[in-house]
Parts: sequence; structure tokens; C-alpha cells
Amino acid sequence: MFSSSPLDWALIVAYFAMLAWVWAQRFRRRTSVDDYFVAGRAVTLPAFVATLVASWYGGILGVGEYSYRYGLANWLVFGVPYYAGALLFALLFARRARATRHYTIPDLLDAHYGRGAALVGAATVFVQSAPAAYVLMLGTLFAAMFGAPLVPCVVAAAVLSVFYVDRGGLRTVILTDQVQFALMYGGFATILAFLFARHGGVPFLRAHVPASHWSWNGGNPAGAIFVWYFIALSTLVDPGFFQRAYAARDGDLARRGVLWSIAFWIVFDFMTTTTGFYARALLPHLKDPVFAFPELARLTLPPVALGLFYLGMIATVMSTIDAYAFIAATTVGRDVIWRLRGARDDEKLPALSRIGLWTATAFATALALARQSVVGLWHDLGSIVTPTLLLPVALALAGRGRLGPRATLVLMLVPGGLAVAWVLAKAFGRGAADYPFHIEPIYVGLGASLLAWLAGLVQLRLARSSRKEPPS
Repeated sequence: MFSSSPLDWALIVAYFAMLAWVWAQRFRRRTSVDDYFVAGRAVTLPAFVATLVASWYGGILGVGEYSYRYGLANWLVFGVPYYAGALLFALLFARRARATRHYTIPDLLDAHYGRGAALVGAATVFVQSAPAAYVLMLGTLFAAMFGAPLVPCVVAAAVLSVFYVDRGGLRTVILTDQVQFALMYGGFATILAFLFARHGGVPFLRAHVPASHWSWNGGNPAGAIFVWYFIALSTLVDPGFFQRAYAARDGDLARRGVLWSIAFWIVFDFMTTTTGFYARALLPHLKDPVFAFPELARLTLPPVALGLFYLGMIATVMSTIDAYAFIAATTVGRDVIWRLRGARDDEKLPALSRIGLWTATAFATALALARQSVVGLWHDLGSIVTPTLLLPVALALAGRGRLGPRATLVLMLVPGGLAVAWVLAKAFGRGAADYPFHIEPIYVGLGASLLAWLAGLVQLRLARSSRKEPPS
């Protein structure tokens, strides 16, 4: 249980009081559709970087566990693949996404493939965005802090992370993300300063950490590392990236913002991985490595510094929950309800999205309690979403190679369905220790997506050839 001075608790209470104040400021204001969904399309570079960095880095306990167990492999699994994905987004998609002036990924799909593809895309984005892994993570952290059962802590984590977004929309998300950005870096800078001053740097770690922690794979099979480079392709269809690109002041700013964000993620990954090394060195017999960071903080930090570090962890996770819960909310409100009603009554969109916010929160809470593995949720959802959305979105932005509406539905449903079947076969198969035929679902889904696209191109060319043939 989290036990320290009243000053530590005062820091945490002040943080939640600030969120309540933000909610109260927005409660009575009327918000336009552009303001609610894309912050008036006027987000500046510092705000863009802060919100993207904070909202995309929520897996703090999972990173702590992985770096405690495997050392540098944490960077090769949860760092480098995602930097590469973000770099591709910046170079290939950021400017083009901003130029479309859409609100969501399903808007893009609707514009190029019709309502059917948009609705399938909406369902996929909803599952991808519902922040189940992060609700589970914050609930686990609350349970450790308060010594309470997991279920009520998960529910509290979900509610406390989204209530202040209810009225303000993306503008509120971006405002609070800037505070959370400062807290996440400040918390880890604090603990690293104490650890380095007390124990020294690399010589201490080399003497107290297993040699395998310094290897590129941490003792894992190469395939276990390699698969994450395909799962990380989900970055190219990450709705958080698209939403922020749509909200940026212009396309060049969106591109530069993603590039600056990569630099900040590299710094933060250095901080978290180094902290994981210290946890392994100082707590070699830790029973549950998911608590590597909290336990290390209790061992190392004095009052106030301890509260700041805990607050940094809370802010890191909450910045992701609120951002992705809001995306899931807009998916329900705009991309499903509004679209099914014939794309009318624009003024009601914020109200519809508020319904979506609490629907998404309930779904994320239920999924978190059903699948109590953070890394497992990342793996499974990334393996399903990427094959479903990657080619349709990429082709829509590229402006060539697109298929017709029906063929695009096949291109989305078949790969996504196969990936779901692969995940379920392992989850519910009797005694199944691996996926069918020992093949990862991401490979099955991406392979099926490529084959479906090639088959669609062949069919399209045959249809065009038959139309050009003169009548006999």
C-alpha cells in the first residue's frame, strides 16, 4: 500500500482537483463541432508535441515489467518499432491527412469507399481506441496504492480518467495532456536523479544486473521480438495520430510535430528503461515485476519526491486513457450514430459523443477485467486492427491502387476476421499454448490483406478489359 507523508497525498489530491476545475470551466460552455472534435484545427507545435507524446505513452507499468525482466529488449520491442511506425506516418501520411480536413478515420473511408467501409472502420477504431489496457494499468496502480481489490480500482480508474473530457472534447484533452506531459517527465527525472546520486551509473548496473539484460533480445527468441515490428504498423492507422493531424494548424506542423514527438519518446524510453535496470538491480527477488516502478520508488524516494513520482505514473496512464476514450466516443457518436441517422443534425454531435464516451468507458472497463494482461491486450488488438485498416487507409491517402466499395469491404473483413479467429483459437482452444500452425495472427491478417488486395486489382482490371471489348 502507498504510504508516505501527507504532502505526497496533497500532490495527488491537487492534481485531481485541477481536473475537476477543468471540467467545471467547460460545463456551461457551448462547444462548436470543430472545437469539440479537432480543437478548431488550430493546435500549435508545442501543444501538438505534448499531446501526442503524452497520449501515446501510457503503458508505464507494462514497460516497467518488461524492462525489469528483459532489460534493453524493452527498447527493441516497445521503442524502436513504434519510432519507425511514427516516422513513416510523419513522412507519408501527416500532410495528406491534414489536407483532407476530415474528423476521423471512418470519414476518410467513407469519402473513398462508402458508408459500409466507414462503419466497418468505425467498429475497428472503437475496439482499437477503447483504452482497456490502460484502464487495467491505472486500476492496478490504484490497487497497489490503496491496498484495495482490483475491480473497484479499475472502475475508479476509468471514471476519473474521462469525466473532465465529457464537455470540453479534444481541446480539454490537449490542455490536460500538456500538464500530464510535464508530470511524466518530471516524475522519472526525479527518481533517476536520486538513483544515480545514491548508487552511481553504468558500473553499478553492470555489476548488479544479469548479463542477458544487456543483450538485444533479453534472452527472448528472435521471433518474439520481430513480431512487434509488424504489430507496430498499427501506428500508421492509429486514430490518435490522425486526430492530431486533423487538428494541427497545417500539414507541415503535423509532420514536424510527429518528428519532434519521436525525439521525446526516445528520451522517455531511455528514462524508463534505465529505471527498469535499477529496479532489477535493487529488487532482484521482486515477486510481481509489474510493480517494479512503484516498489523501486518506495525503496528510493523521500516524501514529496515519492508523491511526484507516483503522480508522474498516474499522469502518464491517464493522458492515454482520456485521449483514446475520447476517440472511441467520437467513433460512437459521429461515425456510428450520426452516420446511421443519415449524416444530419451536426449540432447534436457533441451530445452524441458524450453518450459514446461513457459507452466506450464501460466497454474498456469490461475488457480490462476480462483480459487482465496489458501486453496481451496490446498484442491482440494490434494484430487485429492493423490488417483491417492498413491497406484501405494507405490507399485512400495515396490516391491510387484503390478498390471499389464491395472489394474494400472484403479487404477489411477477411483479414480482420482471420486475425480475430487466430486470437480466439489460442484464447479458447483447449490447452492451446500457441496460435494455429504456430503462426502469429498479425502475419495471417497482413498476408490475407495483401492477397485480397491483389485479387481485387485483378478483378478490377478484368472488369475494365471486358468493358473495353467491342461487341461481337
